[in-house]
Amino acid sequence: MTAAAVGETAGQILEALGRRPALATVFVTPHHAGALEDAAAAVRAILEPDVLVGCSAVSIVGNGREVEDGPGVVLWAATLDAPVAPVHLTVGRTADGLALGGWPDDLPFEPAALLLLADPFSFPAEPFFDHLADRYPGLPIVGGNASAASGPGGNRLVVDDTVTTSGAVGALVGPGIDIDLVVSQGCRPVGQPFAVTRAEENVVFELGGEPAFSRLTDIADKMAEEEASVLRNGVLLGVVVDERKLDYERGDFLARNLIQIDRGSGAVAVGDVVPVGTTAQYLVRDARTADDDLRELLVGRRAQGALVFTCNGRGARFFTKPDHDALVVAELLDEPATAGFFAAGEFGPIGRRNFVHGYTAAIALMADSPG
Repeated sequence: MTAAAVGETAGQILEALGRRPALATVFVTPHHAGALEDAAAAVRAILEPDVLVGCSAVSIVGNGREVEDGPGVVLWAATLDAPVAPVHLTVGRTADGLALGGWPDDLPFEPAALLLLADPFSFPAEPFFDHLADRYPGLPIVGGNASAASGPGGNRLVVDDTVTTSGAVGALVGPGIDIDLVVSQGCRPVGQPFAVTRAEENVVFELGGEPAFSRLTDIADKMAEEEASVLRNGVLLGVVVDERKLDYERGDFLARNLIQIDRGSGAVAVGDVVPVGTTAQYLVRDARTADDDLRELLVGRRAQGALVFTCNGRGARFFTKPDHDALVVAELLDEPATAGFFAAGEFGPIGRRNFVHGYTAAIALMADSPG
């Protein structure tokens, strides 16, 4: 059934694009995960893409639709005026650090972007990002963690004719096409930024010389009661990525969840290491803010195709209505060909560094280069 459905869709793409697109993706819900190998074989037989990548996920994204609570398959393909190369990565640890396997050493082009799909139980994405930054500074990465399983061995990844349950797969895209990466963290700042004046690892004790929790209660005390209710939806700490900037705005903060508050000491624990001397500001996130943020980031952009990696915590449960992110992309970008999935961690750059995000929509917009 899965291969037949994919074959029919591949036939429609064949009529629209012709044979041998540069890149094809296939994303499937858990209902079809066991047949991902057959689906990939059908795509390769019919379309013969230069590179095929895909994975299983709890929910998938298509043209204006998000399939959250049922079976679904989405197939996407693009002809690109840019070279594309497959990657199939494994990561291990040695006494000297990270041991990376599968990276192509003889790339015939300088990569402009990396589309990456990973298994979160076997692939440490952020250490890999740091490792890659030493070799390709500023190379943007977009994609996400497969989300079909709650434990090791349950996710399925495909690259060309290989299906695996671990590591990461992806496609390196060379120059020749506009790839515009949008990372919507869906947050807004509250209060004001402060220097981190005392911290140990991921525990922030002081912001601007005062207990970190006191800074948060000061914010709540100055808010109207109705406005302060947003704090109950969850507070985050935004850490400035580029300290060279004088004024901070959307996209300058890396949002990290507060995971614990010690009211006695006034310390807050954050889901990341926060060095002393960095600038931080509290952030809040709710459905309205997330909607506004995504819309403002997409206004004025263009795309013929879009790959959407949205958090598995968004969707209808967060926005209280279905298809939110897919519909916003369709509305503001004049219905580009769209595919993607709900990820267990989304990949995308803030500033010139790549991170694993949560409750975020990371989107790759593709268009022919002008001229």
